[in-house]
Amino acid sequence: MSGARRVSEAAAAHWKRNLFVSAAGSFTTVAGITLVLPILPLFVEDLGVSDTAAVTTWSGIAYSATFLTAALTAPLWGHLGDKYGRKSMLIRASLGMAIAMSLIGLAQDVWQLVALRLLAGLLGGYSSGSMILVAAQTPKEKSAWALGVLSSAIMAGNIAGPLLGGTMAELFGVKTAFFAVGALIFIAFLGTAFLLKEDPRPPRAKRVKKAGGWRALPHKSTILALLGLSAILMFATISAEPIITVHVRHLTGSDDGVAIFSALVFSLSALGTILSGPWLGRLADRIGHLRVLTYSLIAATVLLALQAIAPELISFAALRFATGIALGGITPTVVATIRRLLPDTSVGLVLGYNVSAQYLGQVSGPIIAGALGGALGTPAVFVMTSAATLVGLAVTLMIRRRMPSSD
Repeated sequence: MSGARRVSEAAAAHWKRNLFVSAAGSFTTVAGITLVLPILPLFVEDLGVSDTAAVTTWSGIAYSATFLTAALTAPLWGHLGDKYGRKSMLIRASLGMAIAMSLIGLAQDVWQLVALRLLAGLLGGYSSGSMILVAAQTPKEKSAWALGVLSSAIMAGNIAGPLLGGTMAELFGVKTAFFAVGALIFIAFLGTAFLLKEDPRPPRAKRVKKAGGWRALPHKSTILALLGLSAILMFATISAEPIITVHVRHLTGSDDGVAIFSALVFSLSALGTILSGPWLGRLADRIGHLRVLTYSLIAATVLLALQAIAPELISFAALRFATGIALGGITPTVVATIRRLLPDTSVGLVLGYNVSAQYLGQVSGPIIAGALGGALGTPAVFVMTSAATLVGLAVTLMIRRRMPSSD
């Protein structure tokens, strides 16, 4: 009992510091990864690809490559974190990503670019590893708030990265931007190595005795439903983003200023998520995770449907901002709910599967949305995403009935 109390006291002493170290590191690494988005086509051209269609194709392949290997390896890294320590996984991810992203600046052809992007996904996973560490170490009555803070930091990195990338490429050149990415992520490595404190690990014999893998988990059917919910909600969240520019052009009827207006609309949605994530997480800790998720999905379903019929740009932008607010509580509440059902020895493994489920939605959403928008017009995409959140709402209500205690 005294040993358990010492572990509990150690966790209480440093979980907040770990949260903010993880949030800062996640912001830095996500900004570093997304920093390459506006310059990737330029780099493909520098590598000798001149045909416009080929540039687009290779840029898409190179961009998706990182998420492919990240999705495949997330459960493995999570499982190893359960066994050997989650701080070690964050150190591995930040150092590996710093090296891989720097090497991209030395690529000589597009095949090397794709291979190094695959390597970055294989070695990376800092933000997902941070999500696992924070979920595991934070007191359960504070978990949704902490995960909301972390989600806001990740979303802020998604906004800052492309802005930094375009600016740096313009000022210093495309290849220099990749070296800057490596340096930026190396800063996250240093902060993680020297500032993050992990709970004392139990003796190896006790860890082996407790470890039981997937088959030993309680509430497996509910956990599977939550993993499916993660995929559905990421699908709904990400689907509309690639067609925003086309829809803005549809609303304005002109190409004048479409890039600026599209960036503003995207930023408003992300800003709503950043502002609401911690607040909705704190509310969920107080009144129930799945209850807040239910309300968020009701609001998101209505707001997404209204975007399909928004008559002009201002109302559409306002709806995107409101949708961002509604979606800010999704990841914190889902992850916090999954964490409630897990023994400590399986947190990394199952939340690793959750990361893979999210990547499944992230990859499939834009593909289906692009095909649907091309066939039926961009308003049909918002109808589809509204239907997806409605399905997510139905799954959430089913999970609430099956939870071992009321939420």
